Amino acid sequence: MTKSYDVKTVVLRKNIELEDATEIVEEKKTKPFKSLLSRAKKEQVHIHSIKLYYECILLVSGKYIADYYRKAVHTISVPSNVKEVELGEGVFQIRSKSGFERAFVGKRGKNKIDMKLEEHVFVEEEDELAFDHHGREIKFPFKVDSKTVENYPKRLLEQNEPNVKRPEMTYDAALEKLQSQLKKPLETDVRELSEEFVLREITELYVPIFEARLIGPKKKVEIIRIDAVRKKIL
Repeated sequence: MTKSYDVKTVVLRKNIELEDATEIVEEKKTKPFKSLLSRAKKEQVHIHSIKLYYECILLVSGKYIADYYRKAVHTISVPSNVKEVELGEGVFQIRSKSGFERAFVGKRGKNKIDMKLEEHVFVEEEDELAFDHHGREIKFPFKVDSKTVENYPKRLLEQNEPNVKRPEMTYDAALEKLQSQLKKPLETDVRELSEEFVLREITELYVPIFEARLIGPKKKVEIIRIDAVRKKIL
């Protein structure tokens, strides 16, 4: 049975309109047809269509918490005339410098004592991952605040169907990747392990993208994609 999640929907505002996107494409339309041996002329490249799409970036954030005990060795330095240390019910001898004799007990230098103890460890790791609508992990490049987002995101997406590219990755798969990143490998000798993953937020963030379909020499087809938020060719 598929889990149910509360998902936040966000749509970023365009900073260019269709006319601006058309000008950018017109200026750069020969670039996709450039090669080492030839370069198309502007009159050889025709803009077949320019469409506005809203592509989803899936954002997942959460926290991994672990509490456990592990064995450890802590080495301390003691004066040269110290032979052993008592701690609780344990007695810790100074480190042997060879397999046959203990460290020299004299007036100079320091002796080492290896104390085999048990540590009570608490781990807390937080992070956020971003995936493009194909499910590839990306570095999130946008600023999100009240000035950069649309006021009625779901209504806007409904108005632009079917030009909305929703996430191909499932929420479960995205969260598995986040948990895998947060959960570092544990030591082999641990006991009383208690661990928990706390989901902070799942966000579907939609980016307006102008996609231009170009037809060049020999009817070759190429695509130019423009990020309408950052006004740049992708």
